[in-house]
Amino acid sequence: MTSKDGGKTIAELINTLPEEERLILTLHLVKMISAAEIAKKLGVPERAVITVIASGRSRLIRLIS
Repeated sequence: MTSKDGGKTIAELINTLPEEERLILTLHLVKMISAAEIAKKLGVPERAVITVIASGRSRLIRLIS
């Protein structure tokens, strides 16, 4: 897959994200954990997790395209 970041893999691109996005996206996209479960594990509101997932996905899409 070609990206603006020199052909990096998705894993490499995820590693460039801020720590909070990296953690939540890894749990959600790689480990297939729901936003509700992530929120419970981290002790944060589910809406906050959903927001981080959305912003992280957007950032990844920009890096890939």
